[in-house]
Amino acid sequence: MTIKYALLAVALGLGLTACNRDQAADSANDAQASAAEAQQAADNAAATGDAAAADTAQAAADAAAASADAAATAAGNVAGSDASSRGDMADAAENAADAAKQAQDAAEEANASADGKNNTDGK
Repeated sequence: MTIKYALLAVALGLGLTACNRDQAADSANDAQASAAEAQQAADNAAATGDAAAADTAQAAADAAAASADAAATAAGNVAGSDASSRGDMADAAENAADAAKQAQDAAEEANASADGKNNTDGK
């Protein structure tokens, strides 16, 4: 391989690393935002006085927080891995962000359930 091609390969590798690192970091940020929203939904459910809905929302918030941690770990590990592992870690961070979003949705549903039980005016 000539020096020109070797440098091109290094440049492409660095570009892919930066792209995957950014993707993993964005996923970690998304997961953290979802965790914060799930926590707010849990707080709202707790404020209604419905303990079961509050417990469900809290469990969803905990799951979102765990997903955020996993995404952050994946983002942190991207730099020290080979190309295949970097891609896998970026995918794992995306999956963690998706799981956090699902946890947020579950917490919102629990909150809506708590609101429905306490809604006496029919609206």
